[in-house]
Amino acid sequence: MRGLKIAGTVLALGLATPCTAQSYHDLVDASDGFNGVALVGTGKQVRFVEGIGRADAANGVPMLASTRFETGSVSKWVASIVILKLVDQGRLDLDAPITRYLPDYRADTGARLTLRRLMSHSSGVPNDIQAARKDPATRGIEMEQMAAVRRYASGDLAFAPGTEWDYSHSNWLIAKAVAERISGKPYAALVEQLLVRPLGLKDSGVYRGDSGAVRGMAQGYAALVPEPVRKPNPVPDFMAMAGGFYTSAPDLLVLMNAVLDGRFLSPASRKALTTTLMPDQHYALGGRVRIEKIGGRDREAAWEDGSNGGFRMLARRVLADGHTVIVLTNASYDYQKLGDLGTALLDASYAGGEAR
Repeated sequence: MRGLKIAGTVLALGLATPCTAQSYHDLVDASDGFNGVALVGTGKQVRFVEGIGRADAANGVPMLASTRFETGSVSKWVASIVILKLVDQGRLDLDAPITRYLPDYRADTGARLTLRRLMSHSSGVPNDIQAARKDPATRGIEMEQMAAVRRYASGDLAFAPGTEWDYSHSNWLIAKAVAERISGKPYAALVEQLLVRPLGLKDSGVYRGDSGAVRGMAQGYAALVPEPVRKPNPVPDFMAMAGGFYTSAPDLLVLMNAVLDGRFLSPASRKALTTTLMPDQHYALGGRVRIEKIGGRDREAAWEDGSNGGFRMLARRVLADGHTVIVLTNASYDYQKLGDLGTALLDASYAGGEAR
């Protein structure tokens, strides 16, 4: 089935009949060049999960369901959950000026900035860190968090907070400084304390530098044929909220189930996480919520995408009923193919019945 268009494969499977594990496999197999892990779930139930290809081509390591992947910008969604846990503990306020927590931040703009605006990319803080990282020499440089904030996240506002939208990684340097200052813990320790241990996550955490050194991690590639070519993009610790989270497909399902079914966060925090603040961008806090045609009807879904180096991923979860698709790849997989595969798998999960 290699090389077939996904849409044609969905029709061939027949959406009126229950999707089996073989049906999901055929959809993945039809997505030409796929190398990664795909998962389909409903609530806590894993209906299908499969690793295809190589996690580490140089050493012949096969792709497993438990293989770990960089999540790229889905790290921002995870960071939002961490901050909302601190809000639930009464330690942070989404709408307080950040100078309440960082009195050493520049006073004029700091009095106008809030975590809600930082986490929704509607703050006006210019994306100075992204501009700096275009120089490869800067990518591996580490520095203390507030030093990074002063250098890359303290410029004059590009617009008044709340009036426009700009996808600025620099927002997350400030958010990380706030979380670490108020908790007295490094961000990686906060993730371990607030997410990993309480949820029993087995393959998740925060890395720094080149993720290839993390045990069980897939290696990121520019291409696998004719020869494997690695494509690392090191993430310094000061950018951990913007792109330093790693996970496996089963772990991400556990996290999404816990957060989006309303139990792990307070009702107010869950609502904040899933309420779009910038409707034209479908952007809430750290990620998107979209109403799309799924399984033949309009459904509201958490709509998460991430990339870094050779890693590409998506996670979709319908908020009303927990139908979930997670696709993780590590060889610079085509974005259009990735999106088509995610859509096909999510549509197929509504074909009727339970996976066999």
